[in-house]
Amino acid sequence: MKIAMLVSGGVDSSVALRLVKNQGHDVTAFYLKIWLEDELAYLGECPWQEDLDYAQKVCDQAGVELKVVSLQQAYHEKIVAYTIKTIKEGRTPNPDVLCNTMIKFGAFYDEVGKEYDAIATGHYAQVVKRDGIFYLHQTPDPIKDQTYFLSQLTPAQLSRVMFPIGEYKKSEVRELATLYDLPNKNRKDSQGLCFLGKIKFRDFVKHHVGTNPGQLVEYETGKVWGEHEGFWFYTVGQRQGIGLSHGPWYVVKTDPETNTVFISSHYKELEKTRDTFSIGHCNWFAGSAPHQTTLKVKLRHGPQEYTCSFSNNGDGTFFITLPEDDQGLAAGQFAVFYDNGLCLGSGVIL
Repeated sequence: MKIAMLVSGGVDSSVALRLVKNQGHDVTAFYLKIWLEDELAYLGECPWQEDLDYAQKVCDQAGVELKVVSLQQAYHEKIVAYTIKTIKEGRTPNPDVLCNTMIKFGAFYDEVGKEYDAIATGHYAQVVKRDGIFYLHQTPDPIKDQTYFLSQLTPAQLSRVMFPIGEYKKSEVRELATLYDLPNKNRKDSQGLCFLGKIKFRDFVKHHVGTNPGQLVEYETGKVWGEHEGFWFYTVGQRQGIGLSHGPWYVVKTDPETNTVFISSHYKELEKTRDTFSIGHCNWFAGSAPHQTTLKVKLRHGPQEYTCSFSNNGDGTFFITLPEDDQGLAAGQFAVFYDNGLCLGSGVIL
């Protein structure tokens, strides 16, 4: 097959490249550039040049051509705009989910990928076909599994992707990196928003949304304990970054209209009913909602799953009940649903 391999300079995509190459496919590697230069000058050092250097060394070693594709305009129009809009509405965005749908498997496919049989990446996920329908399936590594971030892919996108490391654990991928003697075999994993790399999410928000002083108000008493720089820097359940004594303090809720952040030192006593929510804007790989009334659900990337009850409201939204409280439940985030490891799709928490 003719494969477009997306590389980041990290170990995962580098090992994936070698696996695809070793399978005998005709591989061309692509590095996606999405940040504007003036933005980087303001936010600080972004490691894209270092990433690109590593990607080039890996491709040279493998004898694969590397091309740089600029998707800066698409990224700003779709991902940055969505992130800012969601923040201003007082909800918690998840740019990583939409980055995959709209950029890696969206804008890239529209601009370049159509010339290839499939797009391959270094994601920890698997694609399976059941009764003619493409689904995501969880990987053997529950900590690294990235089906959460891929749950908004369309069925058409799923039909033309390859995840070469999806059957491996992270430790096995590291072993393969050593076996192939990759130039980046000892490079640490990057942590950060989508392609942000070393840039902190707070700095990204401050650059694009700015600051607006408001009050930190105790939820139970109405007492003003201090000031903040803008409600958009806070999410419900947050403990770090409040900066007050006599704590620990937690964010109970934010009020976008008054720019008020409500805090409490008795968060768990207050929030005993954080076990139900609704979802909308759903994406189901089968084309319709699951018929099961009990499913597994993830509310964030990571190994934690709940067995939840799932009911259809009949208006395109669904009502979810968890077996226990989840203190990090936040409107705007994604709830992703599973049945025996099979990822069925996801929806936005309303």
